[in-house]
Amino acid sequence: MAVRAPKALGLDGAIAYTFMARLVSIAGSTGTVLLIVRFLTPVEQGYYYTLLSLVSLQMVFEMGFSFVIQQLAAHECIHLELHADGSIGGDGTAHARLASTLQLSLRWYTLAAVAMGLILAPLGTVFFARHAATGTAHVAWQGPWLAAVGASMVGLWSTPFYSFIEGCGQVRAVAAMRFGQACSTAACAWVPMLLGRGLYSPAMAIVGYAGAGLLFLFTRRRLLTGLLRHPAGEAGIRWSREVWPFQWRIAVSWMCSYFTVQVFIPIVFALRGAVEAGQIGMSLSITGYMTVLALAWTSTKTTPFGRMIARREYLGLDRLFLRTLGQSLAAFAMIALACCGVVVLLPAVAPRLASRMVSPQLFAVLALAAGANCAVQSLAILLRSFKSEPFLVQSLAVASLTLALAGVTAARWGNTGAALSYLFATAIIGLPFAWTIFMRARRVYLTVGTLAATESGA
Repeated sequence: MAVRAPKALGLDGAIAYTFMARLVSIAGSTGTVLLIVRFLTPVEQGYYYTLLSLVSLQMVFEMGFSFVIQQLAAHECIHLELHADGSIGGDGTAHARLASTLQLSLRWYTLAAVAMGLILAPLGTVFFARHAATGTAHVAWQGPWLAAVGASMVGLWSTPFYSFIEGCGQVRAVAAMRFGQACSTAACAWVPMLLGRGLYSPAMAIVGYAGAGLLFLFTRRRLLTGLLRHPAGEAGIRWSREVWPFQWRIAVSWMCSYFTVQVFIPIVFALRGAVEAGQIGMSLSITGYMTVLALAWTSTKTTPFGRMIARREYLGLDRLFLRTLGQSLAAFAMIALACCGVVVLLPAVAPRLASRMVSPQLFAVLALAAGANCAVQSLAILLRSFKSEPFLVQSLAVASLTLALAGVTAARWGNTGAALSYLFATAIIGLPFAWTIFMRARRVYLTVGTLAATESGA
């Protein structure tokens, strides 16, 4: 029975490492939450989560290119053999295209990291200066903000290498690396809290994350440097023809993802103040980790999905995805029920912590919205593995609706309005919209897969 349980849950090595990494992240986040309650005032907590939310704007500068890189690498590596010493054997054209993918990624992310620093640093400075908390003790946010932006630049620059290596089939190695990143992130985040410099915690967390990642990249230096030096020639990736038609769509969807969740925190900060922003920030952080943990099942299948699509194994792809989707949503349901139960007990057992979060009823609303978001992200992972972005209109619609609702409801009803806006936009509108797109695409690839199976059988 003990052996069957992991198989029933779909726990392979990559999922196990990813799940452990996310468990460590949750444990680290839980420790951070307790340290925030212990060392930060309610106003400082609002600054903390608003700072984190604004730093998350790095996804706008990334423009979803990491997913594109992973799929490009996965589609080329089915023709290649990657050896332990960093050498590559197999088709010469595929080798050149793989090298071109990495070279293009490095150029893109170097420019993106510089642009992020030049734009985000003054943008956040103006935001905090304009909406600084009044009637309370001065909050020294300038140094923590600039430190967080600087650390994020390094973190963003290193992002494509992880996606590239994962696309090359080293899913388990990347998952193990992310476990190390989770441990390093938690340890580095706690140090400023314990030293009485809690607002520097986001910057130090990013330093821990990037540092562990750079150490991993050093162990893969032969593969990476070899590809960066390999001449792509005429066989190289043509960005304007092969990447941009896919990337601009996924870039828009990627940017919209910020405006469907993270945007609530700065909106509440600006309209209702730092204390309420801190409450919804902490609550959204917890429900966000619930989603991240459940997505371990789907996100680790990105490379296998891409390879099955490249081989046109659509019937097997469908079976694998539906099984993975069911496992992911079942995991989310169990995690959400456990978290909601704990939140219900908080006012009795930890009233100080309960006062720093939204009410148990609002937390349940946020959990339902996060569950819908988990399902949508799973559907998007599969369909984007076809190197297309069918969720562009859906993402724009949900993000626009979220912004419109949040701007009105948060001003009048605070966190209640923000939570209900999140639920309506994501679960009532976004999920049915996404499911319709998935079912339409599924009919197409199942038809192609059935025809291919019939022809091979004949």
